[in-house]
Formats: sequence, structure tokens, C-alpha cells
Amino acid sequence: MNGPEIHIRFAPGLRVFVSAERRSGPTPVATDGTSSLGHVVESLGVPRTEAGRLLVDGRPVDPSHVPAAGETVEVEDVTRPQPVPGAPLRFLLDVHLGTLARRLRLLGVDAAYESEDIGDAALAALSARDQRVMLSRDRGLLRRRELWAGAYVYSDRPEDQLRDVLERFAPPLAPWTRCTACNGELSDTDKDAVRERLEQGTEKTYDVFAECVECGRVYWRGAHHARLEAIVSEAVREFGGATARP
Repeated sequence: MNGPEIHIRFAPGLRVFVSAERRSGPTPVATDGTSSLGHVVESLGVPRTEAGRLLVDGRPVDPSHVPAAGETVEVEDVTRPQPVPGAPLRFLLDVHLGTLARRLRLLGVDAAYESEDIGDAALAALSARDQRVMLSRDRGLLRRRELWAGAYVYSDRPEDQLRDVLERFAPPLAPWTRCTACNGELSDTDKDAVRERLEQGTEKTYDVFAECVECGRVYWRGAHHARLEAIVSEAVREFGGATARP
């Protein structure tokens, strides 16, 4: 670009997206004189889902603002907790975030998950159709205009990913109420109703069961319950919520 020059500074949390020379800022940027500030910010590497308020010479502006020569731009992080107006808060996760999807479901958070790579266009279309917040580590996906809403998952460690999403969006937690396999809701059931689907050892050892109303999967307090309970307890302690089923 060879038009008006502006100076731009990115909040510390956004510096992971920009080139090394722009991480201390403010740094000069030559614009084309017609592109919006939102487009300029995105062209420098920051997905539109991650940019918070845009300040020009200290005053907030809309992303459609066209920068003028000499302006100083501050790009802030998104507000936390981030409001998502217009629909119930629910998520869509791409193929790389299966563990995060299961942990969100464990906490009762509505988290759809694509276990196969269906492509960025299809994921963005699903986000728009179902009004789900797209969670991904794919920056290109988060730049797609058809997304209803989205968020970059900053860590590659599931425990940090979970904390990041819970802190950013503050979804209501209802542990033990959702199927970790398909995202359906769980309903209490008695042993007689599911006896034919239980192994002999399970039938003899456990008496309290729940069943997914969507896929029919049966749940009980098995060998992995202590590990799952630790995940639930830590999330509830840090972010609130009430355990709905032991």
C-alpha cells in the first residue's frame, strides 16, 4: 500500500498474531486510503474475532472507519467476559479440538464438534446456520466473513484451552448433564432400563445411571470418574456453577 501513513499499536495479547517488528509499537503502516481500519488490522495478521475496541487518537471508532494520514491507532483485546448477543451461547469446534469439546460437554456446555475435516467454508456455514461461536486455532478460518462469531484458541494444551474459553465467554456450567460423545442431554435412568447394554461387572457394581436422549449412550460412575471429577471441581471452583449429577 502506498497511501496515507498511520501508526498502529497492538495490545499485548494480540502480538502473537503480528510480525516481530510490530510487537512493541506503535509502528508505521502505509494504507491505501480506501480500506477500512478493520481490513487494515486483519491484513496485519489479527483475525477479526480477536480485535477488541479500535481507538483512533484516543477515541473509539467502528471497524468501518477509513484511516487518515497521521492517525494513531490502538487495537485492544476483546473484553472478557465477552458478550455474544443474539442467540443462546453455544460453540462449534473444529477437528483439532476434540478434547476441548469433550471437556466443555462434561461441564454441560453446548459444544458441537466436527470429528472430520470438512473444510473452512463448511465450518463457517455451520457457525452461521446454527449461530454457534466457532472455536479454532486456524487463523484463516477465523477470517471468513460468513462466520456468525468466533474465537481463537490460544493454547495447544487442553487444560489451558478450557480455562481460556471459560474465562472469555463465562458460559453457565451444568456438569454431568451432557453426553461427552454426541453433545446430547443426559436423563436419569434406572438399571432395569439399561441392563441389557451393561457388562456383567458394571451391572453388579453400579446402581446409578444416566442415558443420552440423543445417542442412547449409558453413563455411570466408572473407573475414570475421579479424573473427570477433578476437571469438573476445578472448573466450578474457578468459574462457578453447580454440580447437577454426581
